[in-house]
Amino acid sequence: MPELIKRICVFCGSSYGKNVEYREKAKELGSVIAEYGIELIYGASNVGLMGEIARSVLKNKGRVIGIIPKKIYDMVEHIELTGLHIVEGMHERKAMMYEMSDAFIALPGGIGTIEELTEAFTWQQLGYHSKPVGLINVNGYFDKFIGFLDHMTSEGFLKEEHRNRLIIDDDPVQIIRKMMTYNAKYIDKYIN
Repeated sequence: MPELIKRICVFCGSSYGKNVEYREKAKELGSVIAEYGIELIYGASNVGLMGEIARSVLKNKGRVIGIIPKKIYDMVEHIELTGLHIVEGMHERKAMMYEMSDAFIALPGGIGTIEELTEAFTWQQLGYHSKPVGLINVNGYFDKFIGFLDHMTSEGFLKEEHRNRLIIDDDPVQIIRKMMTYNAKYIDKYIN
């Protein structure tokens, strides 16, 4: 079980997407994170779902730490955050996010969101960390991704034990509660 989740990294889109539910769920997750006294770690953007969740945490008296590559920092507007780290590139950004966070959640987003989520999930699978990794499946957004993970499992490329570690819910309160009680023991990826 995690000692205590003090910081959650949220991966999500720098766009709003076409469904208003994505925006509403980002706001809801932000208020839940603040309510639980958890600090948000995120990509430091002011736009899209990233901006929505940060503003929601701050509006609800929470703390927000942004981590952003200088190239992106120079291109976008910013909001007043609790803390901001400007780094050289994406690899440094992700490494800092993973190091600073006690858990990881994905909201809807694009390729970058999926890449960040799968890297955190892979590192867990390989035993580099035992932190909870989850996704909020807003309006079935991740259904095909979840189906693909199930296909990997049925085809023998992903162990069922690893597949089942990904925490999936559509309710921010429930996903946080599941993460608070998460208990992962290492399962060797390479032993059948």
